[in-house]
Amino acid sequence: MVSEFQGGTADSVGFHLDPVILELGQLFADAGHDLSLVGGPVRDLFLGRDALDLDFTTDATPDRTLALIKPWADTHWEIGKAFGTIGLRKAGFQIEITTYRAESYDPESRKPVVAFGTSLEDDLFRRDFTINAMALRLPGRQLVDPFGGLKDLRAGILATPGTAEASFSDDPLRMMRAARFASQLDVGVSDDVRAAMTDMADRISIISAERVRDELVKLINGARPRVGIDLLVETGLADRVLPEVSALRLEADEHHRHKDVYQHSLQVLEQAADLETDNDGAVPGPDFVLRFAALMHDIGKPATRRFEEGGAVSFRHHDVVGAKLVSKRMKALRFDNDTIKAVARLVELHMRFYGYGDAGWTDSAVRRYITDAGPHLERLHRLTRSDVTTRNRRKAERLAFAYDDLEQRIAELREREALDAVRPDLDGQQIMQLLDLRPGPVVGRAYKHLLELRMEHGPLDPERAEEELRAWWAQQPESQASPEGAATERTAADQPAGDRAESDPPAVDHPTQQAAVDGRQN
Repeated sequence: MVSEFQGGTADSVGFHLDPVILELGQLFADAGHDLSLVGGPVRDLFLGRDALDLDFTTDATPDRTLALIKPWADTHWEIGKAFGTIGLRKAGFQIEITTYRAESYDPESRKPVVAFGTSLEDDLFRRDFTINAMALRLPGRQLVDPFGGLKDLRAGILATPGTAEASFSDDPLRMMRAARFASQLDVGVSDDVRAAMTDMADRISIISAERVRDELVKLINGARPRVGIDLLVETGLADRVLPEVSALRLEADEHHRHKDVYQHSLQVLEQAADLETDNDGAVPGPDFVLRFAALMHDIGKPATRRFEEGGAVSFRHHDVVGAKLVSKRMKALRFDNDTIKAVARLVELHMRFYGYGDAGWTDSAVRRYITDAGPHLERLHRLTRSDVTTRNRRKAERLAFAYDDLEQRIAELREREALDAVRPDLDGQQIMQLLDLRPGPVVGRAYKHLLELRMEHGPLDPERAEEELRAWWAQQPESQASPEGAATERTAADQPAGDRAESDPPAVDHPTQQAAVDGRQN
């Protein structure tokens, strides 16, 4: 909710400005320079939101700014000096001070031609949206709002200081920012902003994948991500950034044989966000991995949709196909490998719960469910519960009860055995020692066999585990190389010469080679 603004200063609406802000303003004023708090921090004052990252603009040159803040700041950096920005930290605040800007842009690369401006109003004109084009002059706290940003903020609308076409031409990423602010602030966009986003959607291609990714993460983690995604899809930006989401709008099924997959996915996203916890809970929100998996969980459906005899529609293996598609998309957006794997795993497993039907959960099935989910089990719980959007109350209650039963089974089994890291009852070293093997594929197969037994039967005592291992090994082709039926991947030729008895010939495979060995022995 936007605070009412009654007068010409922030004091008139009871805004509290931290002493650090006022002290910095006085520092510049005493040196004969203007300084204003600008952009998001001013907007957030009217929204009642605290900010620890503060942006200021000034008529002082970067060198002059640096000279003023050096003795005052806790620490500072000059990495953005070429663009007019000096950064610093003071009393827990991260602060950037930028000289008035009036740059132009290369229309093909989005690289600014840096030029310093001469007035606060000109600096505000180059900002992305009117709600971010407000400033508070310091230390007097006068509001400067030449483009009606406060009015637009009250109306819940995104508009640009100049024309939307010029703004988005300067920096096409602003189109993504419009969708992000729609999500974060739950605002709409003006007609000209929407039209410009639609007409200029192709311009997003000149923006780096990393910058697009960062805006997408902020959108997904916003208070109303559905609003932002809808805007991307309606304007065509999603066709360039998340085409798999646009593809969820499957052509109309006149017989209504399947749900609207796009709207279903948005609802799952909203419901998943509602199931996030506070910072002390299992899935602290906002959780990008959970939310993005919720949005993308059904992206394999367009490629797998089949119309069956009798009028049914199937999407066989859409979970596996979707996992591959989401991995590919996230790689294109330059996400880190851990995040990609986590989202893909959730997409791949989102149907696992339904695969057991009404047969009930055996101990073996519970172990496999937990092991396959790994560290993402709590997220999978929430994704699976969120994936129920049916209007049939009885069906929804039945599914919720069934998942309650699964979680109860997990809790009960956890009381009896360690489930968070299910391993075979014998490790690789023990397998090699018992079967007289060296490292190799056979050890891996033995390990996998014991893991299957562990999944199926739970923990085995050492004697039973060894018995099962030896029984398995007796059936393997490699075991026949040993006269006792026990393995030896080690051959005499592998042994050091000092350890080999004279009567132990090297292993041979060819008859003529064997004859030569026999002759040497005689």
